[in-house]
Amino acid sequence: MESLLTAENAIAFVTLTVLEIVLGIDNIVFIAILTGKLDASERNKARRAGLAAAMIMRILLLLCITWIMGLTSTLLTLRGHEVTGKDLILIAGGLFLLGKSTREIHDKLEGPPTDTTMGKTPASIGAAVGQIMVLDLVFSIDSVITAVGMARHLTVMIAAVVTAVGAMMVFASPVCDFVERHPTMKVLALSFLILIGVTLVAEGAGSHLNRGYIYFAMAFSFAVELLHMRIRKVAG
Repeated sequence: MESLLTAENAIAFVTLTVLEIVLGIDNIVFIAILTGKLDASERNKARRAGLAAAMIMRILLLLCITWIMGLTSTLLTLRGHEVTGKDLILIAGGLFLLGKSTREIHDKLEGPPTDTTMGKTPASIGAAVGQIMVLDLVFSIDSVITAVGMARHLTVMIAAVVTAVGAMMVFASPVCDFVERHPTMKVLALSFLILIGVTLVAEGAGSHLNRGYIYFAMAFSFAVELLHMRIRKVAG
């Protein structure tokens, strides 16, 4: 136990926790879109279940370090690009995110269906949690590989994941409720997901993009939308 209480492990723990929280922003946005279709009484339950499942999945991935690192091995070469298992997962996840976000924007713009028997609620909470887990698997690959490279002790990695998910559970409901209350913010969130989907596909295809630029663009767009909301409120 004493070997874990070192400055190196403390720095690794803080760094990994911050990294997990930053990467978790994508998850929270996706969760806000999915749970927005549920009844109000079920949304918090779905959010907690989705994040808990995501935490368990990331811990399991950390316990399968050998398999995770094996995903970086070359499977085949296409036009000079060495395709790995990680690339295939990123491309599949990116396409899933593009399809899901595009469909949500289409439903948002086209309005509710004319058939009044079709409700707003998805088939079940399990369906929403299942989709959250699928996308979290994609988001987890990079962070888990990074964690393996940054920390030497599995205990430090797991502690960082648990702490980050705990923080996400605290902020998920306020963020999701805020997105649900403001339709324009929901469309902006869906646009973010499309951007992230394109980024995942590009990275899987061999184009290494700086995530910092992506997050800056998202933060800038969010700030502009907050100003618009403020102006509309004052004008109203």
